[in-house]
Amino acid sequence: MPRLGPPSCARCGAPTAWPVQRCSECAGRRVAFDSAQAAVPYTAPVREAVRAWKERGLRRFAPVAAELVVQRLNPPAADVITYIPPDGDRSVKRGHQPARDLAEGLGERWGLPVSSLLERTRPIAQQTTLSRADRRRNVRGAFGVARATAPPAVVLVDDVFTTGATVDAAAAALRAAGAARVVVVTFARATR
Repeated sequence: MPRLGPPSCARCGAPTAWPVQRCSECAGRRVAFDSAQAAVPYTAPVREAVRAWKERGLRRFAPVAAELVVQRLNPPAADVITYIPPDGDRSVKRGHQPARDLAEGLGERWGLPVSSLLERTRPIAQQTTLSRADRRRNVRGAFGVARATAPPAVVLVDDVFTTGATVDAAAAALRAAGAARVVVVTFARATR
């Protein structure tokens, strides 16, 4: 699988022609996370692997994804790793939770505890066919923190970073619960 490499945007992890603090994707836009990084670009071969992992029960892909992330990224300074919680219906249909499985694999490799800090506060429509603005509206306020407070430094894991709307909404919930730093780590990232 191809790897994402430098240079990239320091804030959202988008590939760039040279290193930048903020790229055209995240400049002028407030995001609740401090930085986002991914291991691989969300291209055709990766898309097929992720689809098999998420929708066709290829559970053995989680350790492979975790290993690719560890090969590409340094362990972030954090107190805990958490992950995007699944929709109830999709989790039951899949029989597993890819984001949780990836988070657990990263926790083992990076020596960090994994905790289910987030919960869904309401159902959301599937994001796949929505525009960037509609995705942001769709997930705004869709997450809450299951505890009274969040640890100061959190790694937030999801399988794919497409527009960043989901991880931004989840990071906002973590910030509201007291997290001072939220670093997003995903297996794949959409590139434009």
